[in-house]
Amino acid sequence: MRNGGSVRVGVYVDTDNITRNGGRGLRYDVLREFACRDGADALRLNSYTSFDRERAHTDEDYKRNVQSFQAALRDFGYKVIVKHVKWYINEDGKRLGKANSDLDMAVDVLLEARNIDRVLLATGDGDFTKVARALQNMGCRVEVVAFDNISGDLRREADMFVSGYLVPGLLPGESRGPDWGDEGSRVRGLCHWYDSIKGFGFIRYLRSFTGPLWVTDTTREDSPYASTFVHSSELQRAGINTQELPSRRLILEFTLRPSPTKPGELTAQEIALVPRPTVRDPRPAPVPGRGYGGPDAPARGGYGHADTAARGFGNADTADRGQGNSEATASRGAGDAGAEPTR
Repeated sequence: MRNGGSVRVGVYVDTDNITRNGGRGLRYDVLREFACRDGADALRLNSYTSFDRERAHTDEDYKRNVQSFQAALRDFGYKVIVKHVKWYINEDGKRLGKANSDLDMAVDVLLEARNIDRVLLATGDGDFTKVARALQNMGCRVEVVAFDNISGDLRREADMFVSGYLVPGLLPGESRGPDWGDEGSRVRGLCHWYDSIKGFGFIRYLRSFTGPLWVTDTTREDSPYASTFVHSSELQRAGINTQELPSRRLILEFTLRPSPTKPGELTAQEIALVPRPTVRDPRPAPVPGRGYGGPDAPARGGYGHADTAARGFGNADTADRGQGNSEATASRGAGDAGAEPTR
């Protein structure tokens, strides 16, 4: 906060990039809650999407879904900036579509930064590395949230990187079953301590958005993280090489089950590595440039139900080495292992 009062936050979402790289169905209400987690005010909320007018003339389902998706974003307080797809013929005679919003997003965030204290960039695109550096030179703290195919340069340049896979409720589906962090729930975290001789370790995960993300010591009352026991047999059953542990890179998804030896405590069971191998969709892939970045309707080759903007769930791998992780509403978000500053 530059003149007293609450911290002012700007959220800028490269929707197409996020959707193509693990963030399909991203819950924008949860993203807003995460960005404003410490009582900050959302001064700017911008979502940059693409729209294929040519396709919309012949595909009513596509047109309706895109319009509904954009309306859902506006309901969450986002300004929707639409880039229209332009078609051209490449040197091989193939017709391709292009709708790149990078320049628009970069210009907007730099122009608006003078009124903002903290910027959250939801993108893994390395083109924003210099933008992040310029924002820092203007006095802004820069946080990056992304899922897959993340630029190493952008990750390192950010003051804090958070993997979307560690943010509870950020992607669709997490609202089913027990709440994140409760017995029987599926959560994600990082193995921050492991004893290869004794064959056990501990996984730290973000349990809520309250409290400073840099307080990764779970014994502190103000830490937003929790830590749970994991036995080597559970890790080996998941095909995880325990020689790589502890690791700030391997994101583990697991179920919290009652400890068989310590009543009242929970342990990590049914472990899987995240992200899991991508299942190839047997349907034709969308033509490049056609993706509008919104949640997909399975029957429509990657263009989907607009209301999934509020129904997603996710992860968030905090910091270049950190950990990090709402409702089907944003109020239920909790996360995964500690977001550590990379600078």
